[in-house]
Amino acid sequence: MKRLLMRDERGQAMVELALVLPVLLMLFMGTVEFGRIFHSYLVITNASREGARVAVLGGADTAVSGRVEQTTASLDSARLQTTVTPASTDRKSGVLATVEVRYRIPLIFPLFDVFIPNPLPVTSRTTMRVE
Repeated sequence: MKRLLMRDERGQAMVELALVLPVLLMLFMGTVEFGRIFHSYLVITNASREGARVAVLGGADTAVSGRVEQTTASLDSARLQTTVTPASTDRKSGVLATVEVRYRIPLIFPLFDVFIPNPLPVTSRTTMRVE
């Protein structure tokens, strides 16, 4: 009788794994995707601050864009867009200069397209007073 019970329970672990594995994989993929999105957000936030600092110290728009691209070297520059206002000719002492950096983060797991857009747009804007 004891052997009969042992034989009936052999597939239990496989059934449990089949039920739990999709949930664990979704959690893992979500964690990886969140980490990539958060990293990109931190990088473009820092890039907008660096660009704004160049702008308020009298740098031209090309210098601001160059500094932003230099700071975002770990990201795909084709998906990066930098906007500087006002133009370098209109930036005088006391005026507020704004640098806006936009980046479209491509998702690597296609399953999350249902919940968030692919590519995910992320924007960071920094405003500083011209010195």
